[in-house]
Amino acid sequence: MNSNWLQVILAAVFEVGWVIGLKHAEGLLEWTGTVIAIIISFYILIKSSEKLPVGTVYAVFVGLGTAGTVLADTLLFGEAMSIAKSLLIVLLLAGVIGLKLVTNETEKKGAE
Repeated sequence: MNSNWLQVILAAVFEVGWVIGLKHAEGLLEWTGTVIAIIISFYILIKSSEKLPVGTVYAVFVGLGTAGTVLADTLLFGEAMSIAKSLLIVLLLAGVIGLKLVTNETEKKGAE
């Protein structure tokens, strides 16, 4: 895995942070952290999209962010986790991994 894909993963981690912040932020410090996470997330996403196919990058970013947000809601805020939800997250992650595996990293269609 090259550093550009690691940037996509890092951007998704920040996405989880700002999505949680949008729901739970109450004070100025929390809102400031949420805005900073949004800026960092999209900056890293844009930089990684300069070298990787935009469609695949965005799909991986959203998929990882979605799975991470559901898991964070469960672990940090006691959201119920069902077998069906767990299986759908696994299916989502399988799709994300599959997209990454079938993407030719030398093609930059739409990124130039």
